[in-house]
Amino acid sequence: MSISSIEVLADSGGRQSDILTPEALDFLTKLHDKFAAGRQERLHDRRVRFTRIDNGHDPEFLPETAAIRGNGEWRVAGPGPGLEHRRVEITGPTDRKMTINALNSGADVWLADGEDALSPTWANVIGGQANLYDAIRRQIDFTSADGKEYRLGAKTPTIVFRPRGWHLPEKHLAYVNRAGNSSPASGSLVDFGLYFFHNATKLIETGTGPYFYLPKIENHLEARLWDDVFAFAENQLGIAHGTIRATVLIETITAAFEMDEILYEMRDHCAGLNAGRWDYIFSIIKNFRDRGRSWMLPDRAQITMTVPFMRAYTELLVATCHKRGAYAIGGMSAFIPNRHDPEVTERALQQVTADKHREAGDGFDGTWVAHPDLVPVARAEFDAVLGDKPNQLDRLREDVHVEASDLLDLRIEGGRITEAGIRSNVSVALRYIESWLRGVGAAAIDNLMEDAATAEISRSQLWQWIHQGAIADDGRPVLAERVEWILEREFEKQPRTPGDRFDDAADVLREVALGQDYPSFLTVPAYTRYLVEAETHTAVPA
Repeated sequence: MSISSIEVLADSGGRQSDILTPEALDFLTKLHDKFAAGRQERLHDRRVRFTRIDNGHDPEFLPETAAIRGNGEWRVAGPGPGLEHRRVEITGPTDRKMTINALNSGADVWLADGEDALSPTWANVIGGQANLYDAIRRQIDFTSADGKEYRLGAKTPTIVFRPRGWHLPEKHLAYVNRAGNSSPASGSLVDFGLYFFHNATKLIETGTGPYFYLPKIENHLEARLWDDVFAFAENQLGIAHGTIRATVLIETITAAFEMDEILYEMRDHCAGLNAGRWDYIFSIIKNFRDRGRSWMLPDRAQITMTVPFMRAYTELLVATCHKRGAYAIGGMSAFIPNRHDPEVTERALQQVTADKHREAGDGFDGTWVAHPDLVPVARAEFDAVLGDKPNQLDRLREDVHVEASDLLDLRIEGGRITEAGIRSNVSVALRYIESWLRGVGAAAIDNLMEDAATAEISRSQLWQWIHQGAIADDGRPVLAERVEWILEREFEKQPRTPGDRFDDAADVLREVALGQDYPSFLTVPAYTRYLVEAETHTAVPA
């Protein structure tokens, strides 16, 4: 029997040799030896569960775990050093300039995003790991093309890294098992493993620790898998059990029914839960896309945090977290300021103020923002409610009583599908996919911050409206031909530049929104075809 290994399939360059050291590759190999099979089992479970939902079986609070939900005694580990104050967290990708800007933002936490805000070109994956390595050691700087210099300030936020979800592969690395069989490496294990291996000890020395945001979890068994990964990794590096802290994003409809169980499975390593609103909306569309018109949502702009099913989800999250000693972290409003347009900035500040006012009032312990100028706005709202307290764990929200029917009641009063909504979905998805294909995973579009999750909403709504025979408010059906006509008009409007990816983006959008089959994630086929197989294209350097 041969020895297992991780094989590097990408050309060496940049900081690759610094990150993919023999010792780091050996660590990744051990992670895959231990957990690659379990990952495949969990992904199989996802497919089985979706088939049940598609056949009319609604998600439910699990009868077999009722004892966990009913036991009021257990608690999670809670915040690690440096995570006690989380009232403002800034999110963003890990390119060099954005890393420095986030760390100089004045936020309490930086969500260093290796997932929805990062286009997973090989240069971005390796460059992001190198930038985090340098930032943790305060040896990072950047000079722009116009000569502007970026350096770290004296005080920086606690870093929480978000790796890719369980479903995503890393095809620039191959895992060869002991039988000699080769398969793409797991994006989750690669991202987590490299960050943990290189930085865990240094983070502990500097007074914080290896902290993670966990995306796209669909049930408590996927959380259990992550907890097993954490325990194994700590043991391998000789780090005390429970040093890792994770905040789990509740951004799938199935996970919303298992919040208690997810916290329980990760209780030795868990700091809290986050209300990942955009992926949550995407998950609802995806899971119920073939269940008939009653499961359709109206224009994306009409799906606010105050509609009943979103209120039920967020209030249940706060109540569940505080019952277990876990922090409840709010989500990200998509509105962003524009320093060249005072009117846009004023509207963004008003929208974000209202959003954070609601979250603080509901009992959240902190929230996300996507732009440094929004840090003081969010902080003011949480300061007004928390005062000198680090959190609101004492607010148990015993007034909250959420039933399964509340989470699944998608009715929105006055909700409509409009021509403007169709056009907006096409335009946003087209422009975001084009940006993603160029290696830019977080893009300001129409004064909103768009990432993979918001693009997924746009293309999934188009697919569902077409296949469920939606009728727009003008009385006309949403047909594939109608959407194709709009796509052609939007494509023609785009300013073209050498090296742009609009032709490829239009092809991707046709496949994932207008095709007969529905890809579970638009990024999966686009990644394989354009970021791996078409290596001749040049991505934005890290």
